[in-house]
Amino acid sequence: MSPVNITLIGRDECHLCDDARTTINDVIDGHSNVEFEEVSLEDNPLWQELYGELIPVVLINGEEHAHWKVEPDTLRQAIHDATALAS
Repeated sequence: MSPVNITLIGRDECHLCDDARTTINDVIDGHSNVEFEEVSLEDNPLWQELYGELIPVVLINGEEHAHWKVEPDTLRQAIHDATALAS
């Protein structure tokens, strides 16, 4: 089974990014097939152009899932759906 990749695009001193990180970590706790990485908006000019005012942005397998706020139930369902697609 292929892992589900979750990427959090954020920046330093961003309270919404802190909230998103906490939500993601809570949701993925116990999921062995989920890989989580956090990256800085400043690391990629394209991200700055696409997401500058939308951070935090959560990508699942490279596709935008959410911005500003991460809803736990929606994230759980998206992980479930991505896992089913990968099977």
